[in-house]
Amino acid sequence: MTPWKLADITYGELKSKPEYQAAVLPLGATEPHNLHLPYGTDTFQVETIASRACEIATAKGARVLQLPAIPYGTETNQMEFPMAMNLNPSTLAKVIADLVESLAKHKIHKLLLLNGHGGNDLKWVLRELHRSTPVRLFLCNWYKVAADGYDSIFEKKDDHAGEMETSMGLAHFPDLVNLPAADDGAVRASRFDAVNRGWVELTRPWHLLTTNSGAGNPHAATAEKGEAVTARVAERIGLFLAELAEAPLDADFPF
Repeated sequence: MTPWKLADITYGELKSKPEYQAAVLPLGATEPHNLHLPYGTDTFQVETIASRACEIATAKGARVLQLPAIPYGTETNQMEFPMAMNLNPSTLAKVIADLVESLAKHKIHKLLLLNGHGGNDLKWVLRELHRSTPVRLFLCNWYKVAADGYDSIFEKKDDHAGEMETSMGLAHFPDLVNLPAADDGAVRASRFDAVNRGWVELTRPWHLLTTNSGAGNPHAATAEKGEAVTARVAERIGLFLAELAEAPLDADFPF
């Protein structure tokens, strides 16, 4: 039993605890990850990071609660791949809003949305809920947390099911990784230079962008690299959660 995981706690244990100061909602996805990683990769990763971060915050005296992960995300541009399971952005936003309402009822007024899926565009959800709930919302895309140190861990930058995610898999769910089956994760450039340069954006159709849904070569992945990035990300998020938990909800919050 981990005391920060709601899924592991009994009502009897919960009744005897002081009120929680903050909650974490992990958001994953169910989608293909090249030919070698499981469909649950995004969810497995974000749950691992959430638990490690909450453990760090708890050790510092923070009363934080890890909610069960949402294992589905926005997959509108991956639906040509079998069994990509989509929640439209508006649907996902409604699910989050209902859970936020539940937290408000239970007097938890600080929530970190810990996102593990690049297809989840959630900043607008914070803006949508800003004036309608007493819960103060924060958003963290975990894969951006330690981006300043990726060059010291990984050989190349990747996007999806490449070296970083495969390293995470080898570190945390190795029995589900079949690295020899992976393709090289090559991607196609757009015919539009403005898109390739990044100043015009679009929703990329992944069945045209990739061969088998992978974007980035995974073959240099190791469990040691996965643990290194996990430790760095979890430490930073854990320290933030400890700070968030202790911060008073005064008129100037979060300033």
